[in-house]
Amino acid sequence: MSAGTVPSRLSDLWDDAEAGKMSEADRLVYRSNLLGSDKRITNYGGGNTSSKITEKDPLTGADVEVLWVKGSGGDVGSIRRDGFATLYMDKLRALKGLYRGIEHEDEMVGYLPHCTFDLNPRAASIDTPLHAFVPHPFVDHMHPDAIIAIAASADSKTLTGEIFGDEIGWLPWKRPGFELGLWLEKFCMENPQAKGVILESHGLFTWGDTPKSCYETTIATINKAIAWLEEKTAGKPPFDGPRVDALPANERRAIAARLMPVIRGHISRDSHKVGHFDDSQAVLDFVNSSALDTLAPLGTSCPDHFLRTKIAPLVVPFDGDVDATLAGLEKAIADYREGYAAYYERCKRDNSPAMRDPNAVVYLVPGVGMLTFAKDKATARISAEFYINAINVMRGASAVSTYRGLDEQEAFDIEYWQLEEAKLQRMPKAKSLAGRVALVTGGAGGIGKATAARLLEEGACVILADIDETALAEANAELAGAFGKDVVRSTRTDVTDESAVIASFAEAATEFGGLDILVSNAGLASSAPIEETTLALWNRNMDILATGYFLVSREAFKLFRTQKIGGNVVFVASKNGLAASPNASAYCTAKAAEIHLARCLALEGAAEQIRVNVVNPDAVLRGSKIWSGEWKEQRAAAYNMATDELEEHYRQRSMLKRSVLPEDIAEAIYFFASEMSAKSTGNIVNVDAGNAQSFTR
Repeated sequence: MSAGTVPSRLSDLWDDAEAGKMSEADRLVYRSNLLGSDKRITNYGGGNTSSKITEKDPLTGADVEVLWVKGSGGDVGSIRRDGFATLYMDKLRALKGLYRGIEHEDEMVGYLPHCTFDLNPRAASIDTPLHAFVPHPFVDHMHPDAIIAIAASADSKTLTGEIFGDEIGWLPWKRPGFELGLWLEKFCMENPQAKGVILESHGLFTWGDTPKSCYETTIATINKAIAWLEEKTAGKPPFDGPRVDALPANERRAIAARLMPVIRGHISRDSHKVGHFDDSQAVLDFVNSSALDTLAPLGTSCPDHFLRTKIAPLVVPFDGDVDATLAGLEKAIADYREGYAAYYERCKRDNSPAMRDPNAVVYLVPGVGMLTFAKDKATARISAEFYINAINVMRGASAVSTYRGLDEQEAFDIEYWQLEEAKLQRMPKAKSLAGRVALVTGGAGGIGKATAARLLEEGACVILADIDETALAEANAELAGAFGKDVVRSTRTDVTDESAVIASFAEAATEFGGLDILVSNAGLASSAPIEETTLALWNRNMDILATGYFLVSREAFKLFRTQKIGGNVVFVASKNGLAASPNASAYCTAKAAEIHLARCLALEGAAEQIRVNVVNPDAVLRGSKIWSGEWKEQRAAAYNMATDELEEHYRQRSMLKRSVLPEDIAEAIYFFASEMSAKSTGNIVNVDAGNAQSFTR
């Protein structure tokens, strides 16, 4: 159900012809992907599916019943066969004989690997017993907003009976695990006519004798809930109507661009965070409503929502005065941390893991929208999606009943569950630039694109800034295809245009929350004897290579000083900034200005851990846009040779007799952008295959 609009029914997307050509395992993948394709059915990573399939035992050759069930950490929308755990059903049933009661149910997870079929390395999830003990061959467990709106209502059992009769049952809240699996089995045995069950504050289980019937029951059940909620809420404004009006879209983004770096700075002192901004209609309906102050502190109900969004959001006080809100953020964030620490102390158990990051994930700003922060962009975006699911649930539940979030102790026991902690400990080590945000000018060119790729490889988010819209779109598509759409943005930027530069940095703040790394690389090349160097040519070199570097550095410093977590500036200058070249006075002088500007900025930024360093390339021909125009012909003419002889000329001119590639420059930039050079500022690295004239000492 989408807040603010009349939700349409889910479509039955099952294709008999397509499914009929598949193996039973492939039909499970097919069914899962269909269900995961619509966030009204389940959110990213949420829910699970299973099929009990007859397989040949690899040891005996005998037919055995095998449970195929979504493995730990998978996503039904994108899952493939290797995302499913496979377990012997007879061994899973035998676990009942080992079960020592609810106080010991967590130990049952340790037995699941002993049930593995065919040495499948995919770890089974905590929900495995729920699927295993339902006595039907095909089972779906989804988290639809419309169903959870009913499940999270104070009188959810009564509402379930009113809507579904005895076709869909109801079970009280129980944390997922072995005990809930036994409850589901008991329910099925006592209610053979039922096609599913609603789990209080959690979600929906449905089953069937064929994959298609299971899928159709899931869709039909959700549609019935949607229709009922539509009827009951017709004509009612979301959340009893607005308390404040939404600001215009451009103002919302402008305010987000000011708030996000300040919040990011306060919550990134120990670990850098990346931000996400959402001002969709569902979000605005909630943050602008008179119910915000009542509902937001209740937190979410579904465990999947809660794990992604924390115990509660932080409602940012905002009445239209941005400066006043900025001044109050430090206290608001500190108060949230204190509240979180108090929650931890109230609820912790003897064996609870140490308290984790006490900062909020979700920040709600009346009139503006929702800000979310996490260790990476994808997690921040997904956290926002989960909270929108929670908003939809709160809207439905509060319209037909009283919304009820998870009990505080239950919420804590899920957040600090030993099994959840073990999953976190298994997570791979973060990459070196995880949580960092970089802006690369000239990002669509050879050095810029190679640099962006290198930073993305190390976990950074990157904004490509370039004046060439066609090349920018191509570079964005290429890098997004390689590293994912979440981590790449592009903005057309003329570095000589002050307003365009300011807008590009505001874009970085809104899209990712702030900035950590500026790679100033936008450039041009020109060649002419001094008497043929026009004032226009001289000014163009100075505008792009000196003034442009000044403008982007100034805006970066503003963001760095707002965040107060340091920063990195890397100038891509040139060998020509140190060593003169004939017929290139404008270019060489402007490059020398870049180098000296970097030295000045290194002095200004050091006290605040803002480092400024320079990489000097030379003769980077391949992939460089400056070599595709007149410059190439001009340099060839200066050296009295053909253009296709230039690369060999530069290689032989170097001391090491090696070509310099964009990737070589990118590696030096990464060194300065990373913690490997944490104690280096005001320095120059030449990447020129050796040129004695440009030695810095």
